[in-house]
Amino acid sequence: MADRVTVIGWDGSPLGDAARSALAGATLVAGAAHHLALAGVPADAERVRLGSIGLAARRIAGHRGSAVVLADGDPGFFGVVRTLRAPEHGLEVEVVPAVSAVASAFARAGMAWDDAQVVVAHRRTLRRVVNVCRAHTKVAVLTSPGAGPAELALLLDGVHRTFVICQELGTEREKVTVLTSDKVADHVWRDPNVVIVVGGVGTVVSPAGGWIAGRDPGYPPAARGWALPTEEYGIALDEGESTWLRAAQLARIGARTGDLIWDIGSGSGALAAEAARFGAAVIAVDEEPGACASTAAAARRAGVQLQVVQGRAPHVLERLPEPDVVRIGGGGIDVVIACADRRPERIVTHAATRDEAEAVGRALAEGGYDVECALLQSVALDTGAWSERERSVVFLVSGRRPESGP
Repeated sequence: MADRVTVIGWDGSPLGDAARSALAGATLVAGAAHHLALAGVPADAERVRLGSIGLAARRIAGHRGSAVVLADGDPGFFGVVRTLRAPEHGLEVEVVPAVSAVASAFARAGMAWDDAQVVVAHRRTLRRVVNVCRAHTKVAVLTSPGAGPAELALLLDGVHRTFVICQELGTEREKVTVLTSDKVADHVWRDPNVVIVVGGVGTVVSPAGGWIAGRDPGYPPAARGWALPTEEYGIALDEGESTWLRAAQLARIGARTGDLIWDIGSGSGALAAEAARFGAAVIAVDEEPGACASTAAAARRAGVQLQVVQGRAPHVLERLPEPDVVRIGGGGIDVVIACADRRPERIVTHAATRDEAEAVGRALAEGGYDVECALLQSVALDTGAWSERERSVVFLVSGRRPESGP
């Protein structure tokens, strides 16, 4: 096992005394090509080009001597430290950090970043990263080859954002470019780069002196809880949007950051806005202009970002990006079948009668989904006279794709 392992962050500025001392005494130095070319790397040290961090960690673990791992920025922030400290390698690691690439990018842009979401984009995570950019007004994206600015912009089709693209930070070739998202794919970008994605309709600016980094779950101020009472929306909601049905639907939807949710037949927008409050990206679809306007107003009231698409399902769904979860507020069996064909993890809808519920359940089952149905009855009481004020009876139908897990 290596006698000593020091991880040194490099942000383009001269190394400090601790980093220079560790590097001068190293018998093995691991890093990317531009790290291994630094002037302070001992000529007689074994050099390991970093590709797979796991493979490099095993090689370091078998080395006798002092090892140094060079990494960009802060190696403890989405960097190599987590892998090196994995129990199977048995390495004791000292870290000499530098300014992270994210901090540098926001500094170049002259922006605060304690209210930003920070995500890492690889080919396998790119779709979820794009969903975060849809749902939030300030996102820093640590990119990778094949999951860079152009790919982000292309997948954000229909959603306007501003990109601050910081290429090769800390080097002589550093460049910062500001473009609207529709122009980004027209350019070729150098790696490594960090992208700051900002903007959105009705963007809410967090107040100074926030208490939590990233998304403040309590700002903008909103009524506590979810499945809010009808009066919170200031408009009449139909039976398919009743408080307790929305509560059950939201529970089955299970919205989370990185998800994309379709809300088909969004109506007032109550459910779409509440799903977005959980941090998910939401596309609300309705053929009625009034419903689209109401949904946009509900999003503004809740201080969330969502995309509203006017059109008739199922035809309008063909051009939408792939969903994780679909809630169907109306449209009939044809819409259920069209959604099942897109293979989301879950499909949630409701029916007014048992025959309708059975028809929906058959369509979901034939589409390969495990089906669940419950009869929900709620009675709202006037607590002054303890008399019945409103009654709702509806079937909640949901389908779960078996391979998606519980």
